[in-house]
This record gives sequence, C-alpha cells and structure tokens, in this order.
Amino acid sequence: MNIRYTVQLSDDERAQLAALVAAPGVGPQKRTRAQLLLACDIGVPDATVAETLRCGTSTIYRTKKRFVEAGLESALSELPREGGKRKLTAPEEAKLVALACSQPPDGSGRWTLELLAGELVRLTDHKTISKETIRRRLAENELKPWRRKMWCIAALDHEFIMRMEDVLDLYAEKPNPLRPVVSFDETPIQLIGESRVPVPAKPGQLARFDYEYRRNGTANLFVFVDAHRSWRNVKVTDHRTNLDFAECMRDLVDVHYPNAECIRVVLDNLSTHKAKNLYEAYGPEQARRILKRLEFHYTPKHASWLNMVEIEISVLAAQCLDRRIPDRATLEREIKAWQGRRDASGARIKWMFSVEAARAKLGKRYPPAAEEVRKAA
Repeated sequence: MNIRYTVQLSDDERAQLAALVAAPGVGPQKRTRAQLLLACDIGVPDATVAETLRCGTSTIYRTKKRFVEAGLESALSELPREGGKRKLTAPEEAKLVALACSQPPDGSGRWTLELLAGELVRLTDHKTISKETIRRRLAENELKPWRRKMWCIAALDHEFIMRMEDVLDLYAEKPNPLRPVVSFDETPIQLIGESRVPVPAKPGQLARFDYEYRRNGTANLFVFVDAHRSWRNVKVTDHRTNLDFAECMRDLVDVHYPNAECIRVVLDNLSTHKAKNLYEAYGPEQARRILKRLEFHYTPKHASWLNMVEIEISVLAAQCLDRRIPDRATLEREIKAWQGRRDASGARIKWMFSVEAARAKLGKRYPPAAEEVRKAA
C-alpha cells in the first residue's frame, strides 16, 4: 500500500521557509524543497507542484516523507546517497594502476581511457568496463597517463649554475641607461599566402578562408628586448647567418644605444652568436670598436627559458604572427605596427625568478663544492 504523506506547517515553519525562498545565495535544490513544502502545505496537488517547480514526483515524495518523519531540517537537507557497488575489485584496480604506469601498446603514443578499458577487459572477467569507471579510479590514484611533463632544467653542474646566476643578477639590477641589459634571440617564420581570397565576416556569418594555402618561403626575425624598460626591436632578415648576427650587434651599438657605455647582451649558445663574427663582417678595427661596448652573457646550455626574450617572442607570435602573412613587406609592416603599439603601452616583462629563488628551489640539486667533498671524506 502506498503511503501518502501530508505536509502541515506551523506558523514558524512557514515564516522560515518564506525567508529561505527570498534569501539570496540559497542553493537551487534547497530553494526548490522550500517552495515544494510551502505549496504542499496549502494543498497544491503533487502533479501541479512537479510541473511548476520542474522537479520529479519522486523528489516531492522523498521531501514530504522526510518532513513528516524527521522534521523540517531533514526535509531541506540533501542526505548522502548510497553509491552503486564498485565494479573493480582491489586486485583489479591494482592491475589498472600498473597498466597506466606501463608503456602503451605498440602503435599508440600514450594510454587513453578507451585503451585502458579494453586492456583491463582482456585481463579480467569483465565483459565491459566503461571509460568513466577507468577515469574515476585513475583520479583516485592521481594518475593521468595521457599527460606528460617536459624537463626545463638539465643536469645542474657548476657551469650551469654560474651562467644561470650571472643572467639572473643582470635581470635583478636597477635600470642604468649607460649599462642596459638587452636579451637577444631569433626565430624563423613561414610566409603563407592565400590560395583564394578570404570572405570577411558579416552579421550571422563567420569569416571564411580556404584550407589550402601557398607557401611563399621563409623569413627570420631577430628580436631584442630591454630587460628594464618598455623597448623591443624586431629585425626581419632572409637568413640568420654569422653576418646577420654581426649586423644586429652593430645596430645595437650604433643605432639603438648610441650613448651607452656598455651593453650587456643576454643570448643563447647558438653557433652564430660569437664575437668573431664581427671580425668576419667588418674587419679588426670596426669589430673591436663595436665589441668594446658589448658584453655577452650566455645562458646555460639547454636553458633558453632563462632568456627573457623568449617571452617576448611568444607574445609576438600570439598577438601578431598567428595568421597567414604572405610576404616580407607585409610582415615588416605588421611587426612595426605591433612593436610601436606595445612600446607605447609601456608593456615590459616582469621577471620574478631571482638568484635567491633559484637557490631555494634548486639548491638541493646543486653539486657539492670541492671543500664540502673533502670535509665529508
């Protein structure tokens, strides 16, 4: 026999429920139960309540039952529900963890939920296992086999530490116009033309362009960025040869910082980034004149992330180069506009990593000094 529960509220309960319905920040489920009880108290049929509040009749039945049997607070609260029986036993979950930590099958770059479910079916008596079951068990064990991390720091030796701390000290200095710090690097770019004229966007229709394109060659971007002020410069060239590098260093001295006593240049270990290239380009007299006002500071090998200009190149790629640019003239025009706008905005890179932070974060991995080794022996 079905039991019909009748809701009869006291004046205090009505006032409490009315205040709850009107109060901001009340969860939608709790507000619905309060409205449900008020409606049932004045005799509104369950079917009407369900249609008006857009809830199921089972929700109405459970709420009325809890009110009659346990009171108002119980009716308004969400009771914990019993979950279904776990599909995987403890040994089967252990197999899943071992699988997720192993090499994926041949022909697969990484484990996916579907691959893990299929392999676990093969290894157990289950006929099927859902991807959601696999996902939940992996989440409980904090496993994400489809994700990987890339190392940013190579083995820490004394040369790595010396170069890292040298660069970090430069970034931490107070700005000095006579001794500026400039980060330098280069990046290639493809020149891509349209095979058909794109259709611009209009109300109700996205812009459209052909998936086919024309490859119009490549160009190279030499990028400078001042570590202490809002200044950057992008030089477009056809190549990135020794002579191109030498020309960039001459521009840095004669054009961009003509009044500086010494320009400290932070750069990586690319084979073209050598002082000898200026002798090759300009001969001893001019090369020596330029190099007397330059001071090269090389980042550690495999640590280009320490070069501040890498951040600026990423910003340039995202804000200006993330599209099809057909030729060098267009590339130079667009970069010049981007560069002028970014300089005018006062944008600069706020470098947060310091020598102190490096020692705090990486100090345990620093190689021991010879004196410490002798003491330990």
